[in-house]
Amino acid sequence: METIIALVTLFIVGGAIGSTKIINQGDEALVERLGKYNRTMQPGMNLFFPFVETIVWQETTREQILDIPPQEAITKDSVSLKADAVVYWQLLDLKKAYYAIDDVEKAIASLVTTTLRSRIGQMELKETFSSRKEINQALLQELDEATESWGAKVTRVEIQDIKPSANVLESMEQEKVAAIKKEASKKEAEGTVEYIKRISEALQAYPNSKEVLQFLLAQKYVEANLKLGDSNNSKILFMDPKAMSGTLANLMNTSTETKNNSEK
Repeated sequence: METIIALVTLFIVGGAIGSTKIINQGDEALVERLGKYNRTMQPGMNLFFPFVETIVWQETTREQILDIPPQEAITKDSVSLKADAVVYWQLLDLKKAYYAIDDVEKAIASLVTTTLRSRIGQMELKETFSSRKEINQALLQELDEATESWGAKVTRVEIQDIKPSANVLESMEQEKVAAIKKEASKKEAEGTVEYIKRISEALQAYPNSKEVLQFLLAQKYVEANLKLGDSNNSKILFMDPKAMSGTLANLMNTSTETKNNSEK
């Protein structure tokens, strides 16, 4: 008799221990009773009946990080590039997240990928580099609205990198170098004109100033052609001597008029 009582006591104690479930802080758990949703366990000690109830999902409700690998996208001006992002998201309703969608994290990742490609497709390449903040805000708004029915919330989206293909990068680098060379040539030309103008003004007091200025101009012209001949993209330039003389005469006249006006 005593043996039977001991066995019954042991069974009751074992059942009591087995009917409690401790959920850690920051987690929640879904309980089904006989195959149907019954309740959501909160952090702490919860009663649980193992013979009729099943814990189908236990997950954190803390903010999580989802890393989106580089995705192929095409801009509005038909440039192929790759973009990756980091998404910060959180489960707000475990019941919706489990029953409304099959895999909430996978669904968010797919949604981010689709939305990112769509957003980049509405912009030109230059805009994608200068408008990352706007892209982040647009993605956040669209994702937050779409994930609400899943019991999840996207709290932040950060575009990590936007990288065009290798041939596009090479083309952009060539354009940059060409722009720098063009600006340098422009400044050099402006400097030459200013140099000649100052020399012409300084030589107004000399009777043979026109001949001296012609010599200096010819010297500059020869130096420019020597530099051009040393470049990889060499070109032959022909200048009409009459045009040079005419230009020089105009420059001399302009300098003379300026001087006379200043003296008046």
